[in-house]
Amino acid sequence: MAIFNRLKRLRSENASGYSNNSNDTGGRFVNKNGKANVLKRGAPILSRYSWYHTLLEMKLGKFLLFIFGVYIVLNLFFAGLYYLIGIEHLEGVHRGSAFKDFTEVFFFSAQTFTTVGYGRISPNGFLANSVSTFEAFLGLLSFAIATGLFYGRFARPQTFLKFSKNALIAPYLNGKALMFRIAPFKNNNLSELEVKVTMAITTNENGQLRDKFYVLDLEMNRINAMALSWTIVHPITKDSPLDGFTKEDIANTDIEIIIFIKGFDEVFSTQVVSRTSYISEEIIWGAKFKMMYHPNHDKSKTILSLNKINDFEKVDLTMN
Repeated sequence: MAIFNRLKRLRSENASGYSNNSNDTGGRFVNKNGKANVLKRGAPILSRYSWYHTLLEMKLGKFLLFIFGVYIVLNLFFAGLYYLIGIEHLEGVHRGSAFKDFTEVFFFSAQTFTTVGYGRISPNGFLANSVSTFEAFLGLLSFAIATGLFYGRFARPQTFLKFSKNALIAPYLNGKALMFRIAPFKNNNLSELEVKVTMAITTNENGQLRDKFYVLDLEMNRINAMALSWTIVHPITKDSPLDGFTKEDIANTDIEIIIFIKGFDEVFSTQVVSRTSYISEEIIWGAKFKMMYHPNHDKSKTILSLNKINDFEKVDLTMN
């Protein structure tokens, strides 16, 4: 209770875009992947989603499966049309069982859709030619869209930053500090990185749960270039909203540390951003990160061990 009374004296700054009323929101504010933890309802699904953004952000395996599924479904549709028109209107078909006939028109559809046109089967009659003409046109449009999506996924600038799994309450100078770290995991060049950290905490005010947001002061909130790992530090001083918190307070209080990072991608000449958050159970009390880079055998290069970004060791904070 003493902690919450002290928090009331600190000025909160709600630049998060979320409501202060805890009853109006549910769960964490920002997911680990940086996406807002929000589901939109009350409007048709087609107007709620940008399919271009959805397909660009979809995982590669799901994206490839989606593209292949659309390709198969469209060809099954056109194969069904040819079959209903009558395969006698397709010259060069090798007749057989119903399954054999359908596979023949399916493969003809695939050849028409992709404009390959091997030439063994050709449409005969107005309906068959009309369907094949429209299918070839749709195929050209579809592959143009698919090519654009592949290029967009390949060329979309990203930060390619990896965040530590946990934030730590670690020794810092003669006291404590909240720490987490980031590291670049690809060979892109980022410069002018800037980080902003906000703490959201749920408090009880006159029997009503309220979310308070506090901007955390950092030891360093800007660096010129991102080459190795960067441990971002919020010193827990008397001006910090975390001042006075114990291990039990961290565990028993609804806290979320919201991270926003932006930087300049030198190849694309544009700004890129990355977000994540840490909730109470992801904050480790009494620990410090282990070093994740070291020189190579002849000390001519520095090795950044990305698999060690989450490594930490427990420490005693009773002396701090």
